[in-house]
Amino acid sequence: MNDRNNQGKGIFGRAGDNGNAPSGPIVPVSPSQALKPEKAPPPPKRSRRARNQVVVFLNFILSLIIFVAIVGIGIFWYGKTEFEGRGPLDQTTDFMVREGAGLNQIAAGLERQGIITNQRIFSIGAKGVLGDDTLKAGEYEIKAGSSMLEIVELMQSGKSILHSFTVPEGQTVQQVFDRLRADEMLQGDLPAEMPPEGALLPETYKFSRGTTRAEILEQMAKAQTRALEQIWARRAPDLPLETPEDLVILASIVEKETARADERPRVAGVFINRLRKGMRLQSDPTIIYGLFGGAGKPSDRPIYKSDIDKPTDYNTYLIDGLPPTPIANPGREAMEAVANPSRTNDLYFVADGTGGHAFAETLSEHNSNVARWRRFEAEREKALAAEKAAEDEAKTQDD
Repeated sequence: MNDRNNQGKGIFGRAGDNGNAPSGPIVPVSPSQALKPEKAPPPPKRSRRARNQVVVFLNFILSLIIFVAIVGIGIFWYGKTEFEGRGPLDQTTDFMVREGAGLNQIAAGLERQGIITNQRIFSIGAKGVLGDDTLKAGEYEIKAGSSMLEIVELMQSGKSILHSFTVPEGQTVQQVFDRLRADEMLQGDLPAEMPPEGALLPETYKFSRGTTRAEILEQMAKAQTRALEQIWARRAPDLPLETPEDLVILASIVEKETARADERPRVAGVFINRLRKGMRLQSDPTIIYGLFGGAGKPSDRPIYKSDIDKPTDYNTYLIDGLPPTPIANPGREAMEAVANPSRTNDLYFVADGTGGHAFAETLSEHNSNVARWRRFEAEREKALAAEKAAEDEAKTQDD
């Protein structure tokens, strides 16, 4: 019975046959055929809708958009990394943005000098940062490794390199013009006509490269006007000075008489006292200006006794009151000293050999101070002569 039920089965039967196979004759198969995989059923036919050309086109467009988006994100990320990353500059350098230069021109110059790696990325990134703003003209100090973003922000701020033009107190207008003319950082010509003596305020003025000499001159004149208005408004009420111009004239004399800030109010007090008493100012710097004008006295030319008797409009040994114009451009401190001088009875002063002055209320006391100064001068000249003789002797021995 078992043999009958298992008839036609065995090792050559269908794999996985458990007796529930469909009815019908069982065809024996060879071992190799039994090992072959059965054919997969054919795929279902595409629907008519899937084969529609509109659907195909829309699939293409969607794929294209995704591709473009991926590429765009990649480009944006690369540009952002380049724009914000460390720059190629290996040492701090200066870069000049000319007045009226466009963004593309600036970017090309930066790339040409090796400050940035790609001018196109710089231009595009700068437009995004600036918006309606612009890059300011000027000379900029760009530090080593500065990113494009840092360079844009620097030029947007306008914080360019500032140079200094300094005018010492007591220089004449002509000497200021010579100093302006010699400054190579400044541009342009000076006016053909000089401003009046005393019209410029000696100070340190900051400027960017490209500033003209005329602009600095105008800035000095405006600064002097503002300073004089403020100082005149705060002056002592009983000064024997009628106008702000009188204050500048006397301040220029004080400026030339002493370089010590602590002495200016006292020197101013002496001259104020002399004006009140109707005494002549008798100031040596006024003699020098009367003889040499704005060019100034040559450094190797002393003042001779005969110069005191040479009549000029500025010789305060011979004229009463103030000279007709200032003899230099006084500084702010000298003008403030004249506006509020020391309350003193001094009428005289003379150099004391230490860089300062000896003051006196009476002529006899002053004469004693002068005699002391002359002895000091004689001893100094004697010491200088001995020093020179020793140098000459040493030079002769060496030869």
